[in-house]
Amino acid sequence: MLTLATAGAAAEPRSSGNPAVVVLDPGHGGSNAGAKGTIGIHEKELTLSIAKLVATRLRDRNITVELTRTSDATLTLRQRVAAADRRAADLFVSIHANASPTRTQRGYETYVLTARGIDIDARALRSDTTTPRPGVDPDTALVLDDVERGASQWEAADLAARMQRAIRDRRGPEGDRGVRQDAHHVLLGATMPAVLVEVGFIDHPIEGRQISEPNVQAQLADAIADAITEQLAD
Repeated sequence: MLTLATAGAAAEPRSSGNPAVVVLDPGHGGSNAGAKGTIGIHEKELTLSIAKLVATRLRDRNITVELTRTSDATLTLRQRVAAADRRAADLFVSIHANASPTRTQRGYETYVLTARGIDIDARALRSDTTTPRPGVDPDTALVLDDVERGASQWEAADLAARMQRAIRDRRGPEGDRGVRQDAHHVLLGATMPAVLVEVGFIDHPIEGRQISEPNVQAQLADAIADAITEQLAD
């Protein structure tokens, strides 16, 4: 499992000759509980539960998986994506649950970074989020990181679309809020395809109860795992 103690360790760079590595990020954790659900469950608990289910499914398919946290730990947004970069992961998926001020919204959506998030915000953070590149001088490594950030967005959009379709197949089309763009900080600086999935509105009186149920969490985990598997197969 990925821990803060190992997150900064050197790792082999991504290449077609190495097994695929997926980093799953259960949103929130520790002192940051996230949104509160209608039946008392917090977002940090829901995301960890789903992430563990996804990890089990991927490992059963011989895919290497690491989690940014495996317990109720507090991590900064920077630590999460930096861990994926330093591990030279092939995909980064941050799992969250939504909430609304009126508690009337529902549905699922998947996010990729905006162009500004890739070109400006990520560049501003690049000095502390580097991918291991043995034998490459630091300045060149930073340029290669920038290139990978831009190039990975096509795959990120593809993964986000796959994830939406997979969830729609299991949860129905009425909740499909689509693929969206935003400068989510947990995605900033990722040098691999990175998406953030909001699996539903935890504070909705109906949907909040549904996504707290083990069978629905299993549906969501199936969908996320299938989308990741399909993406890695291309």
